[in-house]
Amino acid sequence: MDTTSTRAHDGARTAPRALATEAVHAGRDDLARQGLHAPPIDLSTTYPSYDSRGEAARIDAFATTGAEPDGPPVYGRLGNPTVARFETALARLEGTEAAVAFASGMAALSAVLLVRGSMGLRHVVAVRPLYGCSDHLLTAGLLGSKVTWTDPAGVADALRPDTGLVIVESPANPTLAEVDLRAVAHACGSVPLLVDNTFATPVLQRPAEHGARLVLHSATKYLGGHGDVLAGVVACDEEFAGRLRQVRFATGGVLHPLAGYLLLRGLSTLPVRVRAASATAAELVHRLAADPRVARVHYPRIGGAMVAFEVYGDPHEVIAGVRLITPAVSLGSVDTLIQHPASISHRIVDADDRRGAGVSDRLLRMSVGLEDVDDLWSDLDAALGRGAGNCADDHDAPALAN
Repeated sequence: MDTTSTRAHDGARTAPRALATEAVHAGRDDLARQGLHAPPIDLSTTYPSYDSRGEAARIDAFATTGAEPDGPPVYGRLGNPTVARFETALARLEGTEAAVAFASGMAALSAVLLVRGSMGLRHVVAVRPLYGCSDHLLTAGLLGSKVTWTDPAGVADALRPDTGLVIVESPANPTLAEVDLRAVAHACGSVPLLVDNTFATPVLQRPAEHGARLVLHSATKYLGGHGDVLAGVVACDEEFAGRLRQVRFATGGVLHPLAGYLLLRGLSTLPVRVRAASATAAELVHRLAADPRVARVHYPRIGGAMVAFEVYGDPHEVIAGVRLITPAVSLGSVDTLIQHPASISHRIVDADDRRGAGVSDRLLRMSVGLEDVDDLWSDLDAALGRGAGNCADDHDAPALAN
């Protein structure tokens, strides 16, 4: 069985393919030639070689550029064929030259910061809201970074000579606020723009087409899609990918091969899952927007399966009142999840900063899954009734925020 990287096989394909076709076939184009249908899982941590001089040359080459070594693998921390298949597929879906996978989304973001920091570029310009732990990583300076928070219009003015990165998340977690990616990329000039594309996925937007150099995913979410794998990935150009591989090798934030296999399998159904869940989410948004117990509904213009809404009553009682919907953090699974950001996902963010970014104490975030829309609404309706308590029913109609 050929255990070399799939990139050489995929590189021979030149005809453009639709996203749905890429989702099924990218990273697998060499399988038929090997007499295989399902991708193999290579669990090896190390690989035999009788040519130690050749190994030394390949390791020296990796140390210089971070390019993947030619020929068979060397060591599991340097690279893995199963993980490489997922990286190839995700890069194809995002329209980038390469992708580098990590053990989690936070490991992926940390690697990006370490790459820029190693070049003396520790200043970061960021737009709130971001995922709570991303916000904390920047604010606390845990990796030596210094952050300037601004709105999208202020990005250009916030840049400094030591700025190494601009970070935005669109749609944002948890308010679903959207950013004009092309305008922000223009404002960045030569500074790389990193876009967290976890909520949108390449099904709804491809940030690289709008000028982003780095596209970040918590692959734990929609890319995996079934709540059973923890991973992160950065899609980018090959030059930056080489630096990320070097950081991954040095720090050990590698993705397990079984996780790589599950992610590759998840990508094959990504367009179908996102579109089906998005249709259900849009209907739930319509019903929530007409409900007098709901003060405001947040839903992005590009659509998607994420919904946020603010209630007049007690949001904690709504969480306690669901029965079909799962009250849990994370998102992007086949089942619907709901959580209270101010208590959990964004608790680590300073309360004033959190509220200033639009994350109110009455905001709930819901990741819509693949259940029947009427069953989901029945559960929500009952939970909202519990949360409303003695609230009056004569509120104004909810506002729908895009």
